Amino acid sequence: MKLLMTLLLWVSFAGAPDLASIRKLYPEVTKSETNAKDFVEKMAGISNNDDKILVAYKAASILLDSKFEKKLGDKIDRFKEGAKLLESVIAGEPNNIEIRMIRLSIQENVPGITGYKKNIKEDKKFITSHYAAQNGALKDYLKDFVLQSKSFSDKEKQFVK
Repeated sequence: MKLLMTLLLWVSFAGAPDLASIRKLYPEVTKSETNAKDFVEKMAGISNNDDKILVAYKAASILLDSKFEKKLGDKIDRFKEGAKLLESVIAGEPNNIEIRMIRLSIQENVPGITGYKKNIKEDKKFITSHYAAQNGALKDYLKDFVLQSKSFSDKEKQFVK
C-alpha cells in the first residue's frame, strides 16, 4: 500500500510544471499557435488549489486558448472562464506583483470588445510602485515584461533601467 501511494504521489507531481519553466515559456506563447497550444497543455494539470502564481498562469492559458476556439459561443465561454479564474486569484492575492503582471499582459493584448481592460492603469501603478522591492530573478522577469509592454511609455519604462 505504501508503494502504491508513493507511486501515485510521484506520478501526480512528475508532470507539474515549475515556476521557472513557466516564466521561460510565457513570453513566447503569443508568438505562434503551437507555442500557445503547448503552454495550454502544460498548464492543464494545474489545479485551482496549486500555488496561486501557477493558477494565474493557468488562467492566462485559458484566456489564450479562447482565441483558438472555432465557435463564438465557445470562445466567449472559455474567455469568461479564464477571466473569472484570474480575477479570483487576484482577489485572493491582491499584493502579488507577478499575478498583477499576468493580468496586465492579458488586458493589454485582448480586443477592446471583451471589456476586459479595466485594470491596466491600476496594475501599471502597482508594478511601478513595488518593482524595487522584488528579488533579483523576479525583478529581471518583470523588467523584461515592462520593456516589451505596450502599456508603458518609454518614459514610464525608466523605473526598470
